[in-house]
Amino acid sequence: MVDSLLNSSLSPSPFQLNVAFDLGATFFIALTGALAAIRRRYDYVGLFALALVTGVGGSLMRDGLFLQQGPPAVAKDGRYLIAVLAGCVAGVIVGQRIERFRKLIAILDAVGLGAYGVVGAQKSLAAGLSVPAAVLVGVINASGGGLLRDIITREEPLVFKPGQFYAMASLLGCGLYVLLALETNLPPPLSAVIAASATFLCRVLAIVFNWRTSPVQPWFSDADGQPPP
Repeated sequence: MVDSLLNSSLSPSPFQLNVAFDLGATFFIALTGALAAIRRRYDYVGLFALALVTGVGGSLMRDGLFLQQGPPAVAKDGRYLIAVLAGCVAGVIVGQRIERFRKLIAILDAVGLGAYGVVGAQKSLAAGLSVPAAVLVGVINASGGGLLRDIITREEPLVFKPGQFYAMASLLGCGLYVLLALETNLPPPLSAVIAASATFLCRVLAIVFNWRTSPVQPWFSDADGQPPP
């Protein structure tokens, strides 16, 4: 079963998730980029640029590096740019009240994380990628925009540091979606909702209970208990 799952892919004409999943995720992730720009006192050009990179960065990495099926989705469908603009507007509206809306923003980010991961995994399976590759691309789709945002703002990427589950939550959701899509008879939309909800729940629980990853510890240390130089 494991071998068949690792090498499985969906049929040549697979179910396509409603574009609302992708557009909603783009909006929520772009909003986090807009708020990051406001915190750094960027002007409107900088705000839009950071929201754009954050909102569609993961999908550009997905389409350009892995799927390579022509122009990326953001270039073919103008609604993605509208979703980014909506994220910018929402950021300007709530930006002055960022402390009051911090928990709400974290929840919206968790929604975007779950939806984007499922979208990336589904598109990868539709393109014929293997199961491990589809899960990987789903995680990159979900967290790639935040990675680019941190690099542009000269922050150490959040996804690399010990902290509350983020990439791990996306990995859970992407893996669950692939499993449900390939190994069950559930309707594809239901599989997507279940997987995105699992990512959302894992992320929210990590925030509420402060579940955190730990730094990697070396196997060997010197006489003082410190890792070798």
